[in-house]
Amino acid sequence: MQKKWLISVTIFLILLLPVFGQEETGEIEDDGLPRQYRALTLGMTLDDLKVNLLSDPYFDFRGDRDVSFLPSRDQSLVETTGSSFIRRAFFQLRDGLVFIMSFTLNTQIIDFYSIFTQFNEKYGQPSYLDPQVIVWETDRTRVTIERPLTIKYIDRDVFNDIINESGLIESNQVRLRQEFLDDF
Repeated sequence: MQKKWLISVTIFLILLLPVFGQEETGEIEDDGLPRQYRALTLGMTLDDLKVNLLSDPYFDFRGDRDVSFLPSRDQSLVETTGSSFIRRAFFQLRDGLVFIMSFTLNTQIIDFYSIFTQFNEKYGQPSYLDPQVIVWETDRTRVTIERPLTIKYIDRDVFNDIINESGLIESNQVRLRQEFLDDF
């Protein structure tokens, strides 16, 4: 009886391993494109970002002195140096949530082709490819590898909202300019 119970518990725990493994590797969209690198996730708050950067050995985050507030609508930028594989990292936030994560890697330790190969094996063929940039894209997420070696994760919903808003501002400025010129 105890042997059957032990076997049942063991099987149950083995079945749970993939669930816990998924949580540690990051939030994955239905189509398999990541929105997370290690514990850093698109959509996380500034406070959560600070905590995770301080605890991650790949980053030399210095706290609030690495945080800048941008003049546009409740945007901030976190810039930090990295150690080992990551030279620099940038995190852009809007309304207190991360919408761009950018990692510039150390090309003396890791090369472009190795990163591309890893992404290609894990996430399939890119949506766009040219000598300077490789792009994987879904409705919610855009991941790019740019030369010499920067990896970017972008929340497309927020990014597209910013582009649309800037178009409205620009069209309003064009209208105001024309009205000004018409006054002459």
